[in-house]
Amino acid sequence: MTRSIPRQQLTDTAETVLERRYYLKDEQGKPLENWEGLCRRVANAVASVDRDMGDFADLGDRFFNLIYYLDFLPNSPCLMNAGTNLGQLSACFVLPVEDSMDGIFSSIRNGALVHKTGGGTGYSFSRLRPKNSAVQSTQGVASGPLSFAAVFDIATETIKQGGKRRGANMGVLRVDHPDILEFISAKEDQTRFTNFNFSVAITDRFMEAVRDNLEYDLVDPSNGDIINTLRAREVFDKIIDLAWHNGEPGVLFIDAANRDNPTPQLGDFEATNPCGEQWLLPYESCNLGSVNLGQYVRDGKVDWERLRTTTHLAVRFLDNVIDCNRFPIPEIAEMTHKTRKIGLGIMGLHDMLIQLQLPYGSQEGRQTASEVMAFIRGEAEIASVALAAVKGPFPAFDEKSNRYPARRNAALTSIQPTGTVSMIADCASGCEPYFSIVMIKNVMDGDRLLMVNKHFERVAREEGFFSAAMLERVASSGTVIGHPEIPLSWQEIFRTAQDIGPEQHIRMQGTLQRSGVDASISKTINLPANATADDVRTSYLLGYELGCKGLTVYRDGSRDHQVLNTMAAGPEKTATVSSEGLFQKSTLPDVLSAKRYRLKDINQETIYLIVCFDEDEKPMEVFAKFPFDNRVDLKDKSTMWTTTCRLVSLALRYQIPMDEIIKQLDRSSGHMLDLPAQLGKLLKSFMAATQHGFASVCPECQGRLVFEEGCEVCRDCGYSKCS
Repeated sequence: MTRSIPRQQLTDTAETVLERRYYLKDEQGKPLENWEGLCRRVANAVASVDRDMGDFADLGDRFFNLIYYLDFLPNSPCLMNAGTNLGQLSACFVLPVEDSMDGIFSSIRNGALVHKTGGGTGYSFSRLRPKNSAVQSTQGVASGPLSFAAVFDIATETIKQGGKRRGANMGVLRVDHPDILEFISAKEDQTRFTNFNFSVAITDRFMEAVRDNLEYDLVDPSNGDIINTLRAREVFDKIIDLAWHNGEPGVLFIDAANRDNPTPQLGDFEATNPCGEQWLLPYESCNLGSVNLGQYVRDGKVDWERLRTTTHLAVRFLDNVIDCNRFPIPEIAEMTHKTRKIGLGIMGLHDMLIQLQLPYGSQEGRQTASEVMAFIRGEAEIASVALAAVKGPFPAFDEKSNRYPARRNAALTSIQPTGTVSMIADCASGCEPYFSIVMIKNVMDGDRLLMVNKHFERVAREEGFFSAAMLERVASSGTVIGHPEIPLSWQEIFRTAQDIGPEQHIRMQGTLQRSGVDASISKTINLPANATADDVRTSYLLGYELGCKGLTVYRDGSRDHQVLNTMAAGPEKTATVSSEGLFQKSTLPDVLSAKRYRLKDINQETIYLIVCFDEDEKPMEVFAKFPFDNRVDLKDKSTMWTTTCRLVSLALRYQIPMDEIIKQLDRSSGHMLDLPAQLGKLLKSFMAATQHGFASVCPECQGRLVFEEGCEVCRDCGYSKCS
């Protein structure tokens, strides 16, 4: 049925992200579709599974409206690949790593195939025999899990997933593996294992030993022998110290996960996907989608009936995805069809709470979140049972051992990262609070703007405290807290991730886990920069007590070169108001350090390039000194080069991403030794010197990375280190 569709107004950021990452393109890179075209492509592909069903005639329209109006969005691979020749629609996979060379390298091969199609992979290295143990087949000794994890990491580095999604992995090792101490320390050197998140699988027995200050056994997985004992508190302290240091390793509570395993007859959980929210059996995959909760508030109340309708339709959509999916290897196809797991999650929780005028960190906020998640979980089960009555339950359903009624899907809900899709929907990511209310944004053409949260702008205008000066102060401080012109009640409601205490973060995660999440939750427990190791310990113990299945903590500024995406840490700024925001220009001090570079131009004339740096060693100005300034025949050349230096200096002071400046210099270069080429070469060397390891600079747009949902993400262009 064809009908007129009103234009869906997307933000400029959403349009930029869609064009950069999601729209199909021709050979020249020009988009072949718009948002409406993408939604039609995805909806029709997923609806085609039910072409023999009685309601097929309008199912495509219903799926289309669900996505087009941003009520629900599937995960990125589905948006990118549905209706295309690739057709791989799942986001997360777990692959087994067997204790043999064949098993290890088969897993590396399979992981490469998954990454090539846009998925992320989880691996447990817990089956591998420890370092220096005997290998009977070769009369040699084993090199241990970490040596093979390094091979997985190198393989991932070579797969760029078609420029749309970068390879990402989760590496897991049980706390009772003999190599656990080496694993815990592996990412202290932040230049190693850069394509991995590492997490320790912690058992109940270990936590009991921590509580009672006892030793616990380290077990060789190849033969079950106890080969050593360690004092549990010392190991726990080491995990805590490294997590305090830079956020890794995370912790996974593996026994809590396996208590909720819906198909224990098929095996135990060993690992999760890269962001930790999907516990999966070996070769399982899960396709994900998220309800945009900010869309379900009407007249200051939750619109329960509309939320019910969306939940039922979203379950059917995700179940259909399984059947129209083209899996990267047959083992994954077989296992996925056997359990038919889906991950229906949420995004925009903070948007909902803001509209209900409930602080995220309050008991009332948690209670509402619990009610909403329980409602979604309950309605998802009703929908899945109804689908099972028509299409049959998942094939691995065992009426005797299964604790659930006959339903279509072994698992229904999770809360996954929604970094990029939440940018499309213009809402807060997953179950996270907003990271910032007024943030600096790097636009693709080089502009830097102050972007204001839509809810905050609406309230500020309605309440009469909106002004450019107020926005500048909020951006400078990084928080709405403490500004006298903002009423205290609104300061509480607009507290951001860094304004909310770690206990409130953990209690929100625990509340959501208990109330309606089958799998797990991807969330970051934000700690202030002055947090201690004891604060991390308290967080882990509370998370375990509340029934969380995994936990990621992040102490602000703990990763090398990390700088918050606010103006608080930078030099004094001056601001100019535009129709779209505030352009930021650095005010330089009276004295700058400088370096002089001697060059030769194409006529073998000596030229000096002088680069001035701020206190953080960032280039802020460039000058050229010529021996022929007063030569009439070269005056035009001198003027042109001087002008070039002035424009580059202006771009640097406006903090235009350095790679964008370099692109323009390269395009205007006529010879390897002319001035634009030399300037570009110098700026590239500065980039290389400052962006390594876990640097906070986005590798795609040079925006600032923030740490949320268990991963480093860029809120400017949608880049995520984990997807």
